Amino acid sequence: MTRAFVIVGTDTNVGKTAFSAALVGALDAFYWKPVQSGLEDETDSQTVARLSGVAPARILPEAWRLKLPASPHIAARAEGVEIDAEGLISPKVDGPLVIETAGGVMVPLTDHVLTIDLLAGWRLPVVLVARTSLGTINHSLLTLEALRRRDIPIHGVAFIGEEQKAAQETIARLGGVRALGRLPRLDPLTRETLRDAFAAAFSLSDFT
Repeated sequence: MTRAFVIVGTDTNVGKTAFSAALVGALDAFYWKPVQSGLEDETDSQTVARLSGVAPARILPEAWRLKLPASPHIAARAEGVEIDAEGLISPKVDGPLVIETAGGVMVPLTDHVLTIDLLAGWRLPVVLVARTSLGTINHSLLTLEALRRRDIPIHGVAFIGEEQKAAQETIARLGGVRALGRLPRLDPLTRETLRDAFAAAFSLSDFT
């Protein structure tokens, strides 16, 4: 059976692509970004390919590539299309799989389907990536509550940023969730610095 994780964020630009790349590299996993909004800069798939170091065949093609850097339903509307949410099925691969969503769990894919609806259908364990900065307790607990209301399995929380021990402990305790580890903001962010930071902060046994 394929070991798969869905990586979601409390918000956009929270650091889930860097975490996804670290996890993909550590597990030598396949990576899939179902919907990519925004094509002018490096896409998330390209970032993961660059930072993870896995073979190119392990970076699976996106189901939807939309030019506008906006919520998927808005980006799709700008191109005169509608995302086929029912067609977004977790791929079958020979090895671990890491799936990264677009933005937070309440991001709309269509006018009627939210990302969290997709997760409820997949029933795959979710890793919530959360900032350590101000506001993270509220955003994290709201996301965890939304996931639990839909009976979506939660694997744990991965933090990004400078250590904020009290906030991190509060999220784990009140959210009833495992704190998996914390990645600092890395400068420079390279394959090597990311690999070393992940190895120092996370236990690979939590993902195998």
